[in-house]
Amino acid sequence: KQWYQRRVRGSIDHTFWTQLNAKKLDELKLDERPLPLSAFYTNDCKPGLPAHLTLSYDSFTDKPINRGTAYTGEILNTNTIEEFKAKDFSGILKTAGEKIWSTFSDGSALENPVIMNQFYCVCFADLKKYRYNYWFCFPAFVTPAAIVDRSTLGDKFNSEQREKIRSIGNLGAAFLDKDLNVIEDKSKAVSNMEFVLINDPSTDSEHPGWPLRNLLALVSYHLKEKKVVKVICLRENKVAGQQSVDHSLFLEIELQPLANTEMPKVVGWERNTKGKLTSKFVDLSASMDPAKISESSVNLNLKLMRWRLLPELNLEVLQKLKVLVLGSGTLGCNVARCLLGWGVKNITMLDNGKVSYSNPVRQSLFNFDDCGKPKAETAAARIKQINPSAESRGVDLSIPMPGHPVSKLEEEKVKENITLLEDLIDSADVVYLLTDTRESRWLPTLMTSAKHKICINSALGFDTYLVMSTVLKMRARCLKRHRSALAPYLAPNSAATFVTTLSLLETPRKTGPWIRCVQ
Repeated sequence: KQWYQRRVRGSIDHTFWTQLNAKKLDELKLDERPLPLSAFYTNDCKPGLPAHLTLSYDSFTDKPINRGTAYTGEILNTNTIEEFKAKDFSGILKTAGEKIWSTFSDGSALENPVIMNQFYCVCFADLKKYRYNYWFCFPAFVTPAAIVDRSTLGDKFNSEQREKIRSIGNLGAAFLDKDLNVIEDKSKAVSNMEFVLINDPSTDSEHPGWPLRNLLALVSYHLKEKKVVKVICLRENKVAGQQSVDHSLFLEIELQPLANTEMPKVVGWERNTKGKLTSKFVDLSASMDPAKISESSVNLNLKLMRWRLLPELNLEVLQKLKVLVLGSGTLGCNVARCLLGWGVKNITMLDNGKVSYSNPVRQSLFNFDDCGKPKAETAAARIKQINPSAESRGVDLSIPMPGHPVSKLEEEKVKENITLLEDLIDSADVVYLLTDTRESRWLPTLMTSAKHKICINSALGFDTYLVMSTVLKMRARCLKRHRSALAPYLAPNSAATFVTTLSLLETPRKTGPWIRCVQ
């Protein structure tokens, strides 16, 4: 019967899953290659608590973490739950065992016994719902071992010796001579050893922890004949405010030399709380910030589209664009919604009207309670409600139009509006002309042309619509378009075309590099 059955359990901080999400979205994408991990365990757990291996946000590295005793491993994330369930878990365990076994034969395990502390994690991360299926594997060899005697460090060593042992504990594992010194000649470590020391994560008063398995297997591998090995299972605890190792287990274990150099049986898949060999599941959706979930989900949809359909689409450019929407009516509302769907966050809505009773049924950013409120400000507020991470702004402004007389009393106000409109266009990367009249598009058209801005113009008929980018050719300017007769059923279709036009557009600017949405 195996008496050292106190397994290590994987203890995962929620920051680990946050980092995995970021790795999946920005690095792995659809790639299923394993990522290196580093974790650690401590030997100072409170009595009664299970030994656990800790992983957190900084575990995605191939360098040992400078906390506790190091464990190195890999995580293999699958793209679907079906692929997770279909994994060859027996094959993974065997491969992991072979990797550790190779450190026996090449001598590296004698040089640094901690390298035998290895683990593997297979998981499926549902990034939309923040649900994770995972299974830890801690490979360990099954070799003959029989306990001869059990006591504590306080029974076997004096205070000076115990303090010396405690100082060696930071090595994780070591071979000691009769004077409790670390044996320097690693090739003779087993033949010359008097004690074997290991940092023990177990809190059980009778049983040592899981990492001792491979250390004893290493000793058996190098034994020439049967031998009783003295094992120090180092555990630390605070007594009266002072670190104490008096309660650490001291075991005398009879080991047999391995009959041949073939790898023994390997075990290690983690059991659940009921003792069954099966994977675990965690649902973190309730603990995540809803605004962050919303932002991540929007980005996920866009990245899935890029991975599968349009690899050259530059989403980062789209997300950083500053968009000015001139007109917050039927077209303006639908365009703003489509921009959000493409990941655009910085949207300025401009209009001088108020929400009328006929608007909510046609204009998707308004409802009945908004009637009588300023259109631009109400639309901007609704954008923030739809996507909390958006940076939306509403500007109540009347665009000066040719053929409309200006009285002396209005002259200063018109000049202020012209200055404000020019400032808004200056700060924008893209301008949408979605106002009701041809005259109201005349001044913004001239300004965008003079400033070499992307300007997307549209016009709706009763059953047709026109979309064009008015950047390069004067004869394609919006001042030649007819007045829009807004058909409610055309607005969503045309708005989708307007925004898609932006995503596929590349155009030079007067200053700075080309804006390239498709590389």
